[in-house]
Amino acid sequence: MNPTIKQLSSRKSIRQFTGQSVSNEDLELIFKTAQRCPTSINGQQISLVYTRDKDKIKQIAQLCGGQEQVASADVFIAIVVDFNRTIFAVEQAGEKHLIDQSAEGVLVGAVDAGIMLNAIQVSAEALGYGTTAIGAVRNDPEAMIKLLGLPAKTFPIVGTTIGVATKEAKEAPLKPRIPMESFVFENTYDDKKVKDGVLQYEKEMKKYREDHNMNYLQSYCEQTAHYYKNIYFRKIAEYYKKQGFEFKGHL
Repeated sequence: MNPTIKQLSSRKSIRQFTGQSVSNEDLELIFKTAQRCPTSINGQQISLVYTRDKDKIKQIAQLCGGQEQVASADVFIAIVVDFNRTIFAVEQAGEKHLIDQSAEGVLVGAVDAGIMLNAIQVSAEALGYGTTAIGAVRNDPEAMIKLLGLPAKTFPIVGTTIGVATKEAKEAPLKPRIPMESFVFENTYDDKKVKDGVLQYEKEMKKYREDHNMNYLQSYCEQTAHYYKNIYFRKIAEYYKKQGFEFKGHL
């Protein structure tokens, strides 16, 4: 099997780390590699704020809801939407920056942050490290923005841990995914296949839990309901506006 395909096909979130360090050379290579990922219009409206400082990582872990998987990581990287950079660039061209005042701007930032997250994680995992995406950087936006020293027109969208995985974490079984026929459609979306896939996946996850003595886990539907029956990060809009992002009615 192609080594890249093999790596991507076997990826898993790593939440237990040994405490060993990520080498400086590897971290620099991860950053250099990830920076080659695409961004909308090549605007490069993403910045990374990373730390290896154990006290700061513990502070980040607390802001993320007390997550031990964050506290035990060797490196934490916050992926920041950075229209501060593009505003300055647009001003150099003698124009006014408007994308930050639109719903499209939110999507541009979120999409580019997701692409960057994947680039960082694939690079780190190619070097043998473990990672987990951390959406809870948005749990307390005000405190996170202050801790990271972020200026106006920037916002922390997502983070990632990097560390050396424990043997147990490496050997943990891969979770199944929804059926391929309910995930990939040729030409048009198929609503029936999507809903049939949910029911089939419920059965498959039940078997997975039984086979691996993980009956303490919620089912797919239960877990999804647990999170999506609420808006679990409720301060996003408030602090997005405080960072200077305010939608205009026509945008």
